[in-house]
Amino acid sequence: MKKRITPEEFVKLARELPNDERVSYAFEKRVMAHIASRPAADALIFWTQALWRAVVPCVGIMIVAAAVSFSHPSDVASDSEIDLDNAVLTLPEAAFDLSA
Repeated sequence: MKKRITPEEFVKLARELPNDERVSYAFEKRVMAHIASRPAADALIFWTQALWRAVVPCVGIMIVAAAVSFSHPSDVASDSEIDLDNAVLTLPEAAFDLSA
């Protein structure tokens, strides 16, 4: 019957094994070939992915802004419309009156 090894004994035996620091033949060439076989990163891909990720927050902000703008009464805008009409419809001579 075989003797069972406890986990502590197994770890002790594993630590006693000599370290093998050899690298397999042409390992670095295989790694470099693997790196070279990957397609180059395209900046346009990153840009389009970022823009598509930004679509959802932008639509959310647009919906919130529309809800806020429709929730306010329209009487508030009448004062600003009058000011805008006065600013746009003033005569140019009055704005550049040099007689004073």
